[in-house]
Amino acid sequence: MVGKPLLIASAALASLGDAMFGYSQGIIASNQVQPSFIKRMFGKDVTMAQIQADDTGVNDFVVAITVACLNITALFAALGSAYLCDILGRRMSVRIGAVVYLLSAFIQIFSPDLATLIVGRSIQGVGVGMLSMTVPILQCEIAPGHSRGLFVSIEYLCLNLGYALSAWVAYGFFFAMPSEISWRGPYIVQAVLAAILVVWTFFLPETPRWLIKNGFHMEGLGALADLHGTGDMSEHAIQDSYADIAATIEYEETLGQASWAQLFKQYTRRTVIGITCQLFSQFNGINAILYYLPTNLLRAGFTIQRALLYSGACALVYCSGTIPTMFLIDKWGRRVFLLVGSVALAASLAIIGGLQYHSEALPVGDAHMGTADGIFAAVCVYLFFFGATWGPTPWLLGAEIFPLRARAKGMALSTVSNWTCNFIIAFITPPLFSSIGAGYYFVLLAFCAVSGVFVYFVYPETAHLTLEQLGQVFGEQTAEDPEKTGICASAVTLVPSNAQDSKPTLSGLELREKVASAPDTDIEPHQAPTVPQTSDGDTFRDVSLANQNVMP
Repeated sequence: MVGKPLLIASAALASLGDAMFGYSQGIIASNQVQPSFIKRMFGKDVTMAQIQADDTGVNDFVVAITVACLNITALFAALGSAYLCDILGRRMSVRIGAVVYLLSAFIQIFSPDLATLIVGRSIQGVGVGMLSMTVPILQCEIAPGHSRGLFVSIEYLCLNLGYALSAWVAYGFFFAMPSEISWRGPYIVQAVLAAILVVWTFFLPETPRWLIKNGFHMEGLGALADLHGTGDMSEHAIQDSYADIAATIEYEETLGQASWAQLFKQYTRRTVIGITCQLFSQFNGINAILYYLPTNLLRAGFTIQRALLYSGACALVYCSGTIPTMFLIDKWGRRVFLLVGSVALAASLAIIGGLQYHSEALPVGDAHMGTADGIFAAVCVYLFFFGATWGPTPWLLGAEIFPLRARAKGMALSTVSNWTCNFIIAFITPPLFSSIGAGYYFVLLAFCAVSGVFVYFVYPETAHLTLEQLGQVFGEQTAEDPEKTGICASAVTLVPSNAQDSKPTLSGLELREKVASAPDTDIEPHQAPTVPQTSDGDTFRDVSLANQNVMP
């Protein structure tokens, strides 16, 4: 498989990592209205009527800890993955995250009590944190320059599909009550998804940029040919792309690996954008809605069965919002989507909050139904616009705005911002709903307004440029500015084996001639490629997998 089929398959199947996070969101949301789950985990023997009346007797902070424990471990895992991702590669990081997730799924399937469930969700957070940090980088590094938005949108669509799958799986297993399979069954499906991702990582290609940066030049060229061409390394477009990447890496290596301090000193604006885009995506209210969606619909006046059914419908609307983004965000740009999103989310939350205030003043019974239907419709509008704007775009920005030397650390900071705010929202939502009720929606509305103003004045447009060209947007010199850097954009860094102190380079044209004159090769995962020769007969340093010990 080469070309677009390999590219799409790699993007979609790697996005299973995000789909599994979306799935975990839906499971914990649905289990909160399951009588057998409440009895097993919280020791409360409650009826359907008590759950519907929000009279379970379960402490709000215990619920918050059960939900939010995943987010706090994901935070630390994302931070640590900045090193793992650079050292072992994007592919290996995805594999490790998937294995951890699989282990956690089995713990949750057989959980006998709340303590075990929390341990399982905490371990799951480690896997989710690794995947949420690594997958967007992988997507951006394999995507063509004009299609990064498409590929990261595919990733976010998979996250939403994971949530939708969990909602419908939970609705189906709901009819197995009072058996505990009604809440254990969805965890079995979760384990199957994790197993599929583990298997797929053995076929997932490593990103060309990581390969080239770590000395696997021929493998990087081969990966580019497989992902963006026909597998032929002598194609001019493939060699030019390779030359641009290699020149940028060489320039960045003259600066050295970025430190955490440099992210704030040298790449200040990028770091502010990376952190705030994820902060606003959470404080705009998405997980106050998703983590507690069936509960929120119960609060609006629906029955448990209707709340679970409508949660599934909301999840499908959530997925549909990402579809226009896949085709338009690379044309219209990132700023347009974020600005429209801020306005639409604020309007939706105003309607939800207003209707919830009205609903709380109505007597118990059928009088709620008209208002409940209005809240359901407004939630659908909210989810559609979030799925189209503030859902996928922050993940895209965090992965694309940092240079390669700082990309893993920058994406880690952005992801840590997400998980920190995710934890805060998950933890404060139950007690705030209990204390201020519908007023909580207006707190979230205020953040939507602030996010729109911040985007308008701080965020530049990053569409329509390759990763190597994005420094221009932030007023920084790049390898494509030879007068500033002294490095030609078409230079590459294949080094003859007898080189001592110097690093002679070849132009893109010379590289094309060398590769075209070399014997045809099919680079297998563990097979040394045939390496072209220099004009004086020296072979390039062997960078094949067969002679490297660090390649995962």
